[in-house]
Amino acid sequence: QVQLVESGGGLVQPGGSLRLSCAASGITFSNYRMRWYRQAPGKERELAAAISSAGGSTNYADSVKGRFTISRDNAKRTVYLQMNSLKPEDTAVYYCYAGAVYRTLEYWGQGTQVTVSS
Repeated sequence: QVQLVESGGGLVQPGGSLRLSCAASGITFSNYRMRWYRQAPGKERELAAAISSAGGSTNYADSVKGRFTISRDNAKRTVYLQMNSLKPEDTAVYYCYAGAVYRTLEYWGQGTQVTVSS
């Protein structure tokens, strides 16, 4: 059974930091591209950050570039999203996504709430 379990969300003040984690099980983690999506209330889900299967390539939405960092530890089967200088507009449910490199398979986590408010 495949599971992607996010953790690390919560309430933080503007300018603060959070680190999200997504632990994967049931997949060969190193064969999957990993992404963090987010969905704010009343808005469509959007890609925040992506990382290649080996971790050598990353991409970011313009809105988070320079503030967020995606990374992964294939030995721990975990992907991270370090979020710094958080803004109220970063408030959203953050979802972990795994997409297979060699097959048409994809999985989603259940999401973790991030709220940026004073």
